[in-house]
Amino acid sequence: MKIRKKRYGSTVLSFVLLMMLILLPVFISSSSYKLIFVANILMYVVLTVSWAMFSGPTGYISLATSAFFGVGVYSTALLSAELPLIFVILIGGIASFCLAYLVGSVTLRLKGMYFTMFTFGLVELIRNLLHWYEVNITGTVGRMVISPDATTIYYTMVCIFLAVLLTSYLIKRSRFGLALQGIGESEDAAAHTGINVTRVKSVIFAVSAFFMGLTGAAMSLRWSYVDPTMAFDISRSFMPVLMAIFGGMGHLYAPITGAAVFSILEEIFTTKFPYYYMLLFGLTMLLVIRFMPLGIEGVIERLLRRKNTGYAEKP
Repeated sequence: MKIRKKRYGSTVLSFVLLMMLILLPVFISSSSYKLIFVANILMYVVLTVSWAMFSGPTGYISLATSAFFGVGVYSTALLSAELPLIFVILIGGIASFCLAYLVGSVTLRLKGMYFTMFTFGLVELIRNLLHWYEVNITGTVGRMVISPDATTIYYTMVCIFLAVLLTSYLIKRSRFGLALQGIGESEDAAAHTGINVTRVKSVIFAVSAFFMGLTGAAMSLRWSYVDPTMAFDISRSFMPVLMAIFGGMGHLYAPITGAAVFSILEEIFTTKFPYYYMLLFGLTMLLVIRFMPLGIEGVIERLLRRKNTGYAEKP
């Protein structure tokens, strides 16, 4: 009975949040800044959920988010004047998927720090190759982007947000989800049970990159000009990791909550304290790791346990 009541409450809450997202432009249509701000929060949520989709169960720390996001950005920069918006965004996602599958098939045999360092190097490799190509071959650095209105960008991000949530939910409850959990616990044991470890990791790595590419293609529409430094900004590789640590990775709501709260903090810190925001980010993460080692998710789970058991747990 309690489980049914809990599921009913979650369904109602999800429906209310969905309606709020759909109707938001009706109430703040006069403020493009507010719409883009919410779209920016959705961008970080999608990047964090995508990152946690692969790195959460497997334990592989990927820093390639900026690479796949940047591929999406440049897809829009190259094709936004030639094709309808939906095709441009899909091409950005597909290009990131193909790149991630190719890279994953070769590098996901690496483990631990070696894989992390490779993904970090991938971002710099693509950024510098693109910069070299533009300087020496095309003779111009950067591209102009045709930007639609803020409402179009916002609804595009809402669609991507819903798609990544549905995909993450389905993967967790599929054979791929079980295989990923097994790989995260012991790759050797998973291989002995018949799981094609490299193939499973490569597919989920590519699926997560697909949503990162979609996000890059959609969010680049808020800019009128992009260049390799903007598109492949390395900070976008670290932010999803920090947001996942901040929120937790055990349940689907955890990275969503962490990304939403952390992106709001980013906006406050960068606007109110532009010279000290990195210091404030560092202090925030130190406090979270010291007092909330399981993130916001750990705090919520502890409060729920207290409510259910009726007594306070010892710290």
